[in-house]
Amino acid sequence: MSAKHPVSSSSIIEKRILRVVEHTLRTHSMIQFGDAVLAGVSGGPDSVALVHILRTVALKYGLKLAMAHLNHGLRQNVSDSDQAFVTALAEKFQMPLYVEKQDVRHYQKSHHLSVEEAARQVRYRFYHRSASKYGYDKIAVGHQADDNAEQVLMAMLRGSGPTGLAGIPPVRSDHIIRPLINLRRTELLDYLAARNLDYVEDSTNRDLRFLRNKIRSRLIPELQAEYNPKCVESLIRMAIILTAEEKWIDDHILPIFKETVVLDKAGRFGLSLNRLKKEPIAAQRRLIRKALFQVKGNLRRITFAHIEAVLKMVQQGTAGDMLDLPGNMCAGRDQDRLLISKTQQKPRRTADRHFVPTVPEYAYQLPGAGEILIQEAGLRIRFNEMPIEHVSDWQQTEGQIAYMDRDKLSFPLVIRNFRPGDRFSPLGIQGRQKLKKYFIDHKISRTERMKCPLVLSRNKIIWVAGHRLDNAVKIDPQTRRVLNAELLLA
Repeated sequence: MSAKHPVSSSSIIEKRILRVVEHTLRTHSMIQFGDAVLAGVSGGPDSVALVHILRTVALKYGLKLAMAHLNHGLRQNVSDSDQAFVTALAEKFQMPLYVEKQDVRHYQKSHHLSVEEAARQVRYRFYHRSASKYGYDKIAVGHQADDNAEQVLMAMLRGSGPTGLAGIPPVRSDHIIRPLINLRRTELLDYLAARNLDYVEDSTNRDLRFLRNKIRSRLIPELQAEYNPKCVESLIRMAIILTAEEKWIDDHILPIFKETVVLDKAGRFGLSLNRLKKEPIAAQRRLIRKALFQVKGNLRRITFAHIEAVLKMVQQGTAGDMLDLPGNMCAGRDQDRLLISKTQQKPRRTADRHFVPTVPEYAYQLPGAGEILIQEAGLRIRFNEMPIEHVSDWQQTEGQIAYMDRDKLSFPLVIRNFRPGDRFSPLGIQGRQKLKKYFIDHKISRTERMKCPLVLSRNKIIWVAGHRLDNAVKIDPQTRRVLNAELLLA
C-alpha cells in the first residue's frame, strides 16, 4: 500500500490560481481554441505571473503565445534594465518577444497629456501594432482585482456614472483581455514565490504624486483599518454587479439606438431628435455617449459636462447650433437631427454666436499643498512644496508642469476657469495682457479656454495651467522654496 504524500502549499496555490483564471477565460469568452495571444509584459509581478499562467494553460487551449515589451525610456537606465530582464524572461520561456523603444516624454508634451496617460496610449498602440503585424488575435494584459478596486475608487472621486464604477472591463472590443482580473495582488505574489519566479519593481509605483498610488498606499489601508476590512472585496463585488448590469442595459439600449440612427457614414453620425427626445434623460445620455463612441472610437476626455452640453443642445437648441468636443469632435444640429462628426477644421472662435460652451463655470479653493480634482474639466492639479535644491528643471515655464517661488504666493489658492476681463503677465513678456487675447493668439478653442484651470493667489492669476506661468511667481536667484504644480488627467 503506497503512502500518501501531503499536498504542498505551493501546489494548492497554483491549482487555485489556474482554476480562477480558467473560470475567468470561460465566463468572459476571452479566448477560442487555437487563438494567438500577445502578452504585454513590463517585467513587474502581474505581467510575469500573466505570461507564466498563459504558458501553463496554452496546451489545453491550443494557444500560440508571444510577449511584447515597450521600453518607454522614462527612467533612463532603469527602463533599459527592465527591457533586459524581459528579454531574458522570453529566452527562459522560449517565447517570441517584440520590443520597441519610444520617447514617451516627447509624446506627452506634444499631445498635452499626463505622463501616465501618454505612457498608456503609446503602450497600447504598440501592442495593437505588433498584434496586427505579427498575426495575434488577442492582447492579454496583467490587470488584477486590486487594480480594479483602485480604478473604482478613482471613478468615485471623479463622480463617474455606472460605466466608470463598473471598473476595468475584463474584455474590451479592441481584443484586449484581462485573464487575472479576478485574482488579488497577494495571490499573484504567492504564485510567483511558489514558482520561484523573479520580477522587477517599478519605483514609480511608490510615487505618491500619482493619484492611483496614493489611493493604493493611503486611502485603501485607511478604509480597511477604520471602515471595512474587506473594502477591496466590496469594491470588486460592486464592479462585478455593475459590469453585468451595464451589459444588460446596453443590450436594451442597442435596439433603441438602431431606431434612432438616421445617418451613419465614415466619421459622421446622426440621431433623430424626435426619437431621441421620446426617451428618458438617462437613456438620452447613453444614446449620445454611444453616438460619440461610434465616431471617436473611445470616450476618453469626454466628461459629464460634455454630455450635458450636447443634451442641452438637443433639448433647447435650434438648427445651426454647434459645439466642439475633445479629440477633434464636433456636435451640431439641424431641424430634425443631432449630428456627431470628426473634424480636422480649426475650432470655432468665440465670435460664432451659435457656439454652445461644453464646460460650465467652476471654482475650487485649495487651503494648502495637495491635489485638487476638477470634475467639470476631467482634470486634476497636484501641488507639492520643496526646497530649491530638490528641483533640477525649474526653468520649465510651459506645459503640464510649473515651478513657482513659494514665498511669492500665499494659500488658499483658487482654481477656476476663464472669466471675461481676466488678465495676467505671461512669463518672459513685459506688461499685462488680456487672457482672451493670449488664448486667441495661441489658437486655443473656446471649449479648451473654458476647461483650462487658472490658478490664483490673492485674486491674481499666477498660472494658466498647461500653458504659461505669471511673472509674479517666477523663480529667481533668491528663491529658497518652490511650489511645484502638475496638471494631470483625472
